[in-house]
Amino acid sequence: MKMTKMTALLLAAAMALTACGSTAAVSSEAAASAAAPEVTASPEEAAVEPAAETAVTYPLTVTDQLGREVTIETEPKTLASGYYISTSLLIALGVQDELVGVEAKADQRTIYSLSAPELQSLPSIGTAKEFDLEGCAALTPDLVIVPAKLKDSIPQMEELGLTVLAVKPEDQDKLYGAIDLLAQATNTVARGEELKSAIEDNLLSLHEAIGDAEAPTVYMAGNSSVLQTAGPAMYQNYMIENAGGLNAAASVEDTYWAEVSYEQVLDWDPDYIILASDADYDVDSVLNDAALADCTAVREGHVYQLPHAIEAVDSPVPGSFLGSVYLGSVLHPEQVSEQFYHDCADTFYTTYYGFTPASYE
Repeated sequence: MKMTKMTALLLAAAMALTACGSTAAVSSEAAASAAAPEVTASPEEAAVEPAAETAVTYPLTVTDQLGREVTIETEPKTLASGYYISTSLLIALGVQDELVGVEAKADQRTIYSLSAPELQSLPSIGTAKEFDLEGCAALTPDLVIVPAKLKDSIPQMEELGLTVLAVKPEDQDKLYGAIDLLAQATNTVARGEELKSAIEDNLLSLHEAIGDAEAPTVYMAGNSSVLQTAGPAMYQNYMIENAGGLNAAASVEDTYWAEVSYEQVLDWDPDYIILASDADYDVDSVLNDAALADCTAVREGHVYQLPHAIEAVDSPVPGSFLGSVYLGSVLHPEQVSEQFYHDCADTFYTTYYGFTPASYE
């Protein structure tokens, strides 16, 4: 039954990627010059061959994103995820039915209600700050996935008999690494390869569409204040680069949201100000902020908020590439159309999460 479901999912993915990749688009000029993604296998081959070539055998030893070697004795049948990024990734891998516990506040996540509503009623195993060790152990999961921030708690989890993997998808390559890690651990390697290809193909189409267009400067504002920004060490920096922009805060050395002053923002004078998906303030408040009146982005009305109707695309979830596609349509509207962003979102969420977005913003 599991293989039948996987085959169907892979077939859908192959067909969907062809549809989205072939409409990469954009303006007619860009579409004419952009190369279509190369097709290397028929849908039938894509659906059957990878599964045979990538079958996982157990015991399986993997290296997690803390550099720990972890042996998984048998194929996991029950999973617990203490991190919304790993939970979202497990849904994309098609193993959401194996989850028996999830992170706190799962009932508030729109993407779960749209793709796997049963997750919202599962027991909570806490957060990175307040992980419920005993509650997690009581669920007796075969495998637990946690954020790397919980590294000091992992020895205690192991003492309770838990097999634990830590993930830390802080940039594009590490997101791919997290996909590989969890796909291996859950025996869904073929699905993981399809997922990575979907992300990579869409980013490639975006890069081809943007071409050599001039890169504007982008100030990425944080969740709680416009005077927070993401420097080059944060995942948001990769989104800006993928979208053909330059991070105005490239000189910031903080590895988390940096606190800055109005004077600093005016000195950088970004072409665009982009608000985080989960910002608790809005575009109008920035446009009407008298202290920013002389900023080019405000003066020209180039203030936008990243999509948030489904999930925060400025966090390293599988769908985060859509943040780059959206941002590309904002920074380079002549090269990247809004419809391209919509098409990519439709294809991705339908294929990997089982729903078609009703809203894109």
